[in-house]
Amino acid sequence: MVSKELPYVIYHQTIGKVIWGLHAFLDRENFMPGLTRCVIMMLLFVCASPGVHAAVYAERHMVAAAHPLAAEAGREMLRKGGTAVDAAIAAQAVLGLVEPQSSGLGGGAFMLYWDHAHKQISAYDGRETAPAAVTPDQFLKPDGQPLGFRDAFTGGRSVGVPGVVAMLAMAHEKYGKLPWADLFAPAITLAENGFPVSARLRLMAGMMPRLADFPQTRALYFTKDVPPQPLPAGTILRNPDYARSLRMIADAGPRAFYTGDLARAIVDAVKAQGGAMTLEDLAKYRPKLRQPVCGDYRKYRVCGMPPPTSGGVTVLEILGMLQNFNMSALKPDSVDALHLLAQAGRLAYADRGKYLGDTDMVDVPVKALISPRYLASRARLMQLGHIDPAPVYAGQPQRRAGNDLAPNVDVSLPSTSHVSIIDAQGNAVSMTTSVEAPFGSHVMAGGFILNNQLTDFSFVPVIEGLPVANAVAPGKRPLSSMSPTLVFDKDGALYASLGSPGGTRIIGYVAQTLVGLLDWGLDMQAAIDQPRINNRNGPVELEAGTALEALAPRLTALGHTVEIQPTFSGVQGIRVVGGKLEGGADKRREGVAIGD
Repeated sequence: MVSKELPYVIYHQTIGKVIWGLHAFLDRENFMPGLTRCVIMMLLFVCASPGVHAAVYAERHMVAAAHPLAAEAGREMLRKGGTAVDAAIAAQAVLGLVEPQSSGLGGGAFMLYWDHAHKQISAYDGRETAPAAVTPDQFLKPDGQPLGFRDAFTGGRSVGVPGVVAMLAMAHEKYGKLPWADLFAPAITLAENGFPVSARLRLMAGMMPRLADFPQTRALYFTKDVPPQPLPAGTILRNPDYARSLRMIADAGPRAFYTGDLARAIVDAVKAQGGAMTLEDLAKYRPKLRQPVCGDYRKYRVCGMPPPTSGGVTVLEILGMLQNFNMSALKPDSVDALHLLAQAGRLAYADRGKYLGDTDMVDVPVKALISPRYLASRARLMQLGHIDPAPVYAGQPQRRAGNDLAPNVDVSLPSTSHVSIIDAQGNAVSMTTSVEAPFGSHVMAGGFILNNQLTDFSFVPVIEGLPVANAVAPGKRPLSSMSPTLVFDKDGALYASLGSPGGTRIIGYVAQTLVGLLDWGLDMQAAIDQPRINNRNGPVELEAGTALEALAPRLTALGHTVEIQPTFSGVQGIRVVGGKLEGGADKRREGVAIGD
């Protein structure tokens, strides 16, 4: 049976051929620098997306994922009576095949799960950990200066111990219904029979100048031309190595990933590229079950992931500050609304940079940071009139907090993926999953990309004599910005599941989408479609090619430093409204929301 989403895939294959033809011409003519050319190509891809999507509705269950084939795999599990966790596992297995630039078995994830029957939220931490052999100077040059990001993120040095397989298995043990092995069948079939390369996959492969330098990625994602070119959109790509890895995990369980032949393949690949991961590092990996962080916003309860991701805390900080303003009285695209979003963002990101890290190893004042009293004090620093454009300082949520810490410095790239699912029983998943930079470390093992998440640590462990909370250490989990989110109404009923990729901008994407839903009454798709604004305690970033560009002079007059930038959000979300499920998928990427 042909999927109803196939025309959407074919559309992007056609668009991809047109865009890549232009890219090849510019490259052949040496028309402009490579990075500039790639940014222009990304903008063209975004602009070529088929208009503003309409919200999708379903009666029983729904999956919103970053690729139609992944969404279809999740829905297949739901149609078989599976839970939202079952569907998430099937979707993740397919995403690692068809969207390898963003997530996969070689990476990590954070997942919130809503158990409808018991009215309980579980927060699953599948974040990667640093190998035991890492040192504080992991990303420093011999002279003590930090490595450039592009020198650090490729190769074995940047690979953390993958956590997504163990995390999903942990969730399946409690909340899965279908047999573990059955959940990998769609991905195995696609890996063996092949799937059409999407325009985005080709584009992202072309944007990574070193990807073809690695033999396995070159063999899988590039032509045999000299020099090699990314496979054309529409090419049928088969990945038998990935199919074999999935069969091992399906047949022998998750430990097949962390011990035995597959584990040895991972360690050998990392060591061959200069990394220090060992079989013991893999065998000792354990996912964590943590307590979600929750806060009230208007008449809703918003819940997110706790550290080692900064997403849940920082989103709640932004909302907690905006709570002190009548956002519903402002129009979504008004200067006043953007002015407040930008100020709340920079204050929250200032706190994020100083305080957030792995709570298993550093003291993070989570409760104090999201307390209404503290956030009201931070909101008093926000103004409706002219502001000082300089970056703001972190606050002091509790006495003496942060006096002995230096701020973190972020260098991550905007990759990652997100899946939102609601099943027929009302259970829900919000899972953000990543290999960090596009195509992670570029190192492959077993047919899948290995992450470069260790570059999410601060490259510099000490600044002006003060330690950085997010400094690298053996066994530590690097700070993330992933922000899987669940929202509940005043009666405690599930209202929405959403999240986004996008590096450190994820927090702003999710917060703005929530304001669209909860303040401005937008449907899920309209909330996702909003032109993006972000402030990460620096310039105000306005999405290129949108109506926000025209507002730049007025924001500048209010004191902001404004930059017009391409946006790499990929919000996926589902809302429960009027007894139906309402889904949306970000038009900036190739995802879909589908259901029955």
